[in-house]
Parts: sequence; C-alpha cells; structure tokens
Amino acid sequence: MCQAQEQYGGCGWPQGRPRVGCAQKCMKCKEASPVLVIRVGDAFCKACFREYFVHKFRAMLGKNRAIYPGEKVLLALSGGPASSSMLRQVQEGLSRETAKKLRFIPGIIYIDEGAVCGQSLAERAETLLQMETILQASGFPYHLAHLEEVFDLPSSILQHVPHNPAGPKNSYKEAVEGFIRQQRQEEGGGPPLPERHIQEKLAEFCMQDVPRTEGLATVQTEQLIQLFGSVKTLTAKEELLQTLRNHLILHTARAQGYSKVMMGDSCTRLAVKLLTNLSLGRGASLAMDTGFSDDRHGDVVVVRPMREYAAKEIAFYNHLFGVPTVFTPALDTKALEKASIHRVIERFLYGLQAEFPSTVSTVYRTGEKLSATPGDAGLAPGAAEPERCLLCSCALDTNVEDGSALQAILVSEQLSQQRLPAASPAGRGCCQGAEEQRGCCTNTTAPGADARADFLPLLCYGCRLTIKDMTCLESLPLYVRSEAERRKRRALMKLEIQEFLLEDEAVNPGES
Repeated sequence: MCQAQEQYGGCGWPQGRPRVGCAQKCMKCKEASPVLVIRVGDAFCKACFREYFVHKFRAMLGKNRAIYPGEKVLLALSGGPASSSMLRQVQEGLSRETAKKLRFIPGIIYIDEGAVCGQSLAERAETLLQMETILQASGFPYHLAHLEEVFDLPSSILQHVPHNPAGPKNSYKEAVEGFIRQQRQEEGGGPPLPERHIQEKLAEFCMQDVPRTEGLATVQTEQLIQLFGSVKTLTAKEELLQTLRNHLILHTARAQGYSKVMMGDSCTRLAVKLLTNLSLGRGASLAMDTGFSDDRHGDVVVVRPMREYAAKEIAFYNHLFGVPTVFTPALDTKALEKASIHRVIERFLYGLQAEFPSTVSTVYRTGEKLSATPGDAGLAPGAAEPERCLLCSCALDTNVEDGSALQAILVSEQLSQQRLPAASPAGRGCCQGAEEQRGCCTNTTAPGADARADFLPLLCYGCRLTIKDMTCLESLPLYVRSEAERRKRRALMKLEIQEFLLEDEAVNPGES
C-alpha cells in the first residue's frame, strides 16, 4: 500500500478534490443545499443526512437479526463520539414517534478508567458527574463501574458458558410476527403491548449501581496502579486494559441478565484494530475481534452496530444534532507517535486516509471477508469443547504442528535465552560440588520464570506477548491466577488418568 508522504513515481498525488459549490444540491433530495460531503461527490443536506445515518443503523441490526424482541441489551458507553452516537440511535429507535421501533430492552454501562490514565480523584469525580448527567437524560437503567472492581471478580468470569437453552426458541421472523400479532390484537387507546412491556421493564430497574469516587478502596487503586506499573510497554498496557474492561463488562452483563452487549466500534476504529491485531499476532481471532457478532463467551454475545460508520460521519452527526460527548484521557494521551503499535498503525492509516479517501474502507471491507474458525463458529453435537485462552477466551492458536511459524519462534526464543557456561578452574567443578544443594551456578533463570512458564501455555499467542512484557505475575487479579491454577490442576489430573480414558474413534458407515 502506498504511503502518503513517500516521493516516488509509482503512485501520484491525488488531484484536487471537488468542492461543494453554491449551485450544487443534495444528492438525495435534489432540492436542498448540502451542508456536508461524506465522500468525494456525496453531498447531503441536513435532513437527508439524518435519514441516511438512522437508516444505516437500523439496516445493520435488521440485516444480521442478532437481537430478538424483548432481549436485554447492554450498551457499553465510553463517552466518545461513536458510543454516544450509538446511544442516540437507540433512544430514537425506542421513542414513540419512530415508525419502526426497536424491540429490545436497553441498559448502559460506563467504566471509569481514570486510575490508570493519570486522573486525580477530583478529575474522576467530575467526569463521573458529566457521564451521570448524560445517562440520566437517556432514561435507561445504567451501571457506573470503576476499573478497580476487576479485583473483586469471580474466577467463573473466565469460563466459557454455553448458549442459554432457555433463550428464544423461535426464529427471528416468527418472534417479530408474534409481536406484530400482539400489536394488532391490542385494544384501547393505550400504547401497544411491546412498547408497554418495554416501559414496564425499564421501570422495574433501579439506578442503584452508581458508585462514587469517595467510596473507592485505596488498596484496590494501588493494586491497579501496581499492575499497570509492572507492564513495560505501552502496547501491552493497552491490551491489558482492553482485556480487563471486557471482563468487567461481561461480569455486569451476566449479573444483570443481559444477553447482548453493544459496542460502539466504528469502521475507522475497526480498520485500525484489524491491522493492529495482525501486528500483535492475533490473526486467528480477527473475525471475532472485528466482525458484527462475537460469541466467544457463549451466553453473552457482543455486537457492533456502528461498524459501517466512518469516524467522519459520526463526527458530523454529533455536531449537527447536538449529541453530547465527554472527553476522557486514555493511556496513549500525549504519548509519542511511535510509543505503541496502536499509535503507529493509527497514524499510518490516518495519514493514508487524508490523501487516499478509500484507505479505511478498503481495509474494513477486507476484514469483512474473514470468517470464524470451526472451533469458534460453533460445536457439533457431542464435540469436545476447544481449549480457550485464559484472558481473551478465544480458541487457542498455539496447538500447531511441528515446523510451523510459531514453533520456529519458540525455538529461536529458547536458543537466544541460553548462555554459555563460564570457564571454570582446572580440576574443579563449576559449582564446587554444590549441585545437590542449589543447582548449577550457570543456571541464570530469572525469579518467577517457572511461574511464567506454567502460565504461558494457557494463553493464545497474542496474550503471551502481553504477559511477557510484565515483570511480575503476582500483580494480576486474583480471579486470573485462581483460574490459571484450576486449569493447571485439571491438566495434571487428566495427564495422570490419560491411560484410563477412552478416546473417540471415528467409525466408518461400512464398519460394524
């Protein structure tokens, strides 16, 4: 792919972009004057742009048919442009003035990450106050959580839960037709039954999950700061933060009975994420990390309805229609341009997008062609559950054959870590007969290396890189270490009784 700032004759600079003139009209209604240009030559007036924006959101949900009528959906709100715009779309979709209403029951979660981003208690309290004002104005039940709460999570959060058998048994079409029949049978002047049902459900929830910064445990805050202080690179810190955030959202969804989680990842963000994950060795899970639906947890499915929107479209919509947003500093705020792989990929894509407007869409469309592996797409009846990563819950991509690229990397790491023994005096052993007490003196194994060696086989390749950048594994939350111990004990037990287990053998139809 061409770089925007390279000077060579293979790819010329783009010609001057067409500007919107006074005589040009909206490309949709052909009457009103345009107020913005989304793509080259795509000029919209304000009314047509709003209709285009709303229709794209509804079409994404209707095309995938992932959310059934009456399901509880948790909206992950960060206060940024994309998630705030997603909240506005859900608000308008559930309003009475909407022709085709959304039929799910929404809730909102906001996670305060100020402790790891360098914010003081006063700054965090001010941010929470701004977010609470927006959440209360939405009229939906909301949950405010602090990132420190990950130290109180149970170890069961890392265990894969099968899909809920008590979920919707009918197809999506049958479920919608059932709601329509109930609407037609509704008598009187009151609201239709689905809308009344949603209003009653929303009224049942209370706004009690509102933690304050005054009640934060100082010990947990110090543990969180110590955890991120033990990570050496900004790249690993961002990956660890994303993992902990996902665990906290998943725990809230399971505890409150939500079966779906809506993320506000835009097309631009997913394009950056696709290239970043490729660079971090997460290619095996790209389909779930960037696709519309992510069912790696089983009972809770993550959906991304904003994945068709470019960052430019979202910014224009928020500006034209007054969508409130809250700016919160991130880990990479005020960081150098090459401080992390995330920043390098982001700057690379944004630089190309500034001169070649189809860059982001090309990367995004390429990611759309990816599909989940058979182990992630679903299990056949009676099939064994695949081994999953301890942190990201994806199917392990490290069980590969000899001669693979991963095996070559592991062998290179082992050879590079070996050191030649120092020359010993003639006639004397290198350890002077102390091998029986404390081992050979040439053993340069770092403290904690054995624990790390036991921990790495439980992780996928991408999460292994994150753990390798940590100086101390004892700072990890207790639920992670407890689940790791449980899996290691289970593996040892299976190894001990391996000779007594019956292996599944494929039987041909002709054999008896």
